Amino acid sequence: MNGSESAPEIMPELSAAAHKIDIKKLEKAPYDHTGKHPGNKYFSNLLRLMINVGNSIIFRNFDSDKIPPNNGGRISIATHINGLVDPSLMIITQEKRIISLGRHDLITGPVIGWWSRRNGAQPVLRKAEIEAGVSDENFARKINDRSMLTVANCLAGGHGAVIMPEGKSHQDSKLHALRTGAARAALVSAAIAKKRGKPAPVIQPTGLHWERHYWFRTKSYVEYTDPIDIKLVFDDEQSSRLAAGEWIEPPASAVNELKQEMYQKLSPITPEAPDWETFHAWKLIAHLKANHDKTPLESLKQEVHFTRRIREEINETAKFKELIPDAINAAQILESRNLDPNSLDKNNQLKTTNFSAIITGFIGILLMLTFSIPVIIGSGIQSILARYMVEMSDEGLDARTTYFFLAGMFSPVIFWPLISLLVILFSEINIFSLQGLMIFILTIFGFYISSLIFLFGYDLWTKYRKTVAVSKFSTSSAGQEFNILIEKMNIQLALLK
Repeated sequence: MNGSESAPEIMPELSAAAHKIDIKKLEKAPYDHTGKHPGNKYFSNLLRLMINVGNSIIFRNFDSDKIPPNNGGRISIATHINGLVDPSLMIITQEKRIISLGRHDLITGPVIGWWSRRNGAQPVLRKAEIEAGVSDENFARKINDRSMLTVANCLAGGHGAVIMPEGKSHQDSKLHALRTGAARAALVSAAIAKKRGKPAPVIQPTGLHWERHYWFRTKSYVEYTDPIDIKLVFDDEQSSRLAAGEWIEPPASAVNELKQEMYQKLSPITPEAPDWETFHAWKLIAHLKANHDKTPLESLKQEVHFTRRIREEINETAKFKELIPDAINAAQILESRNLDPNSLDKNNQLKTTNFSAIITGFIGILLMLTFSIPVIIGSGIQSILARYMVEMSDEGLDARTTYFFLAGMFSPVIFWPLISLLVILFSEINIFSLQGLMIFILTIFGFYISSLIFLFGYDLWTKYRKTVAVSKFSTSSAGQEFNILIEKMNIQLALLK
């Protein structure tokens, strides 16, 4: 593949929110061209806390590589299929203070926009908005140049940036063509850093992986590979102008070269499959092979890397290629039942319900019943609101996770304090007394701990229900067809040794 130029360049379909532009708020959005972060440091720390709470609410299991250290700035890039969850996980898996580029309505909105502006997020008016008549080209250029220069200066100052280089969210199994924004910001930031005697920034390819990204309480894994160095392409006079606050476009050839390198480094840590059916087939083969080798895949991280190994062996040597047709059929049978290769045991047989699974389900129900009242009081409103917003949204499949993630994020700063205050008022306790203050704080923590225990019970109950579903599936006609396919693939795997 010849870099990003071979990937499909599909313009995003604009949502209703993207069609609404608030010029005044865009012009007033905070920016800084001195290298300082335009956001409030306290809000930055608060945002990390909020993201961690949201993370613990929507994910059953979260894993992350340690990000490669560097002294200068860092641009984190990743594919974009999971809405606001994508950049959020990239923020909390590194220590650098982050500045982000976002769609204009995410900066000007009434709730998310308020928080975004206080964290220094920079608005972008995309080509899609210009072509749709949402913004004229001159205003878009003014806002985009200001935002890009702010990001470049922040990077030169040693901060981090999160940029989704495809310029949109999508639901495909492979990387789309990259926009120029990340490459242009990187080249400008390197020149400014050099001029100011600061360490050079780098581009950090990031793999975002999910058990199933639109499932509630799914697994997630953040992968970090070797960073990309940024070349110096501006002369001293141009670097001085950039450092003085003037935006100068880097050479198109340098932008395209860096964009292609980004694509080549980023694409392999995405599914990089022709379609999801093929990717699910690779994943099934990975589990069968791992079980066959007596090294079952026990974590999402292991699954990601072993599936990639299968993909590479198929692409490079055609090994396992003859398994693909049966693997696709078998994986589609699992998908039709909302099951996955984790339904197989270490002997490549479908798991069965046992006494341990029944006990697990019973404990799960007990925990949910025990903590249901504080959870309903503390999280009922935002859960219903998130569900409503999912049903009403035209943002696509990734909105499912985004809105529940936001409900978890805003619980500790809006919902739980408000509900705790109401509890104290109804109890006729003086909120300004030491007793009132302690009850207020403990009630907030109580809501959070209750939610975590309730969700742990939910996970246990879900695990039991999945075991029951697998047992029923194994005795069905579809299950028998699946078993025949698995047995055939096991024989083929044995012959490949």
